[in-house]
Amino acid sequence: MSAPVVASRQASNSYNIFILVLTVFSLILMVLLLLPLDEATLQVMTVFDNAICVVFLVDFALNLAGSKPRREYFIGQRGWLDLLGSIPSFGGAFRFAGLLRLARLSRLARITRLMRGNARAALVKDVLDNRSQYAVFITVMSAFLVLAVSTILMVQVESKSPDANITTGGDALWWGFTTITTVGYGDQFPVTAFGRVIAVFVMFAGVGIIGSLASILASVLVPPPETDGASQEAAAPPATHANDAVAEELANIRAELAALRESLAERHS
Repeated sequence: MSAPVVASRQASNSYNIFILVLTVFSLILMVLLLLPLDEATLQVMTVFDNAICVVFLVDFALNLAGSKPRREYFIGQRGWLDLLGSIPSFGGAFRFAGLLRLARLSRLARITRLMRGNARAALVKDVLDNRSQYAVFITVMSAFLVLAVSTILMVQVESKSPDANITTGGDALWWGFTTITTVGYGDQFPVTAFGRVIAVFVMFAGVGIIGSLASILASVLVPPPETDGASQEAAAPPATHANDAVAEELANIRAELAALRESLAERHS
């Protein structure tokens, strides 16, 4: 009786790095959620923590679907810990459910071992060969991190000012989205000096992120221009035929010269 075939989902290095960064960030959020911070800040961090949980749940589903048998991933590779670490916290009475993020340490260890197993030269070659994949994940990851960090800092700074109009987690999220997308409605804006410094950073980051997304989308929708390779290949056959004709003509001339020498040698003899 043959042994069952064991297959598991093979994710790209760019995807593994993306999940690795999100896992580390989720652990940082877990620690911050346990601190005695104001309600507005906890509200914002809970939103981002739950957003990461959605990504983790999708990652768990993909790994489970790509594993045959599924028991191999769920039990053998401790996929149940991935599921446990992907449960949203929802805040409030479930605030300490964020401690479940510690279960993501199992996935963090697996990705770290996998990345360490790849040689540095092979990883550099993978980055060069799959630049488009890395560009997508780096752009999305950068947008999420800039939005999360700036929003948390903004609500921390602005909520303490008596003249502030960014006082709740919802206000900070709305400001973050409108600023990073370079829309800037102006209904929510910072009034403190440090808040304006954060806003300037988000503006510059938003311009770069939107530009990167536009270039990635253009590369997907617009076909690459035709290179000169096709025309060179089309022109190659006539050149090859011409060279063959010249070589054949030279061979005929050599044969005629050889025959002429033999004829002259016979006459002299």
